[in-house]
Amino acid sequence: MHEISLCESVVQVIEDQALAQGFRHVRLVKLEIGRLAGVEIEAMRFGFDAVTRDTIADGASLEIIEAPGTAWCPHCQQRVEVLQRYDACPSCGHAPLELTAGDEMRIVELEVE
Repeated sequence: MHEISLCESVVQVIEDQALAQGFRHVRLVKLEIGRLAGVEIEAMRFGFDAVTRDTIADGASLEIIEAPGTAWCPHCQQRVEVLQRYDACPSCGHAPLELTAGDEMRIVELEVE
């Protein structure tokens, strides 16, 4: 389950920012996770609760925003939404598409004190 290592990385980023910006506790972590990132959302929630114990984010709420996957079709010159990494273009059927978004994970907001 790679979600545990992803949670550990999130905590590391938070702790680095706490040192740089001088906050002592995190109450909310808002993550944006792309639909094509290969992250199991429920495993991420479970891992976050386990990994944040006894850290600056202990007891913090986790909010996850799922971002859609998008790709560029070089054949019909359209930006399209895709549900899986290797989907064909829903407009013209062309494949492969050039993935443009949906495979990322980022911290979009922290509520701190």
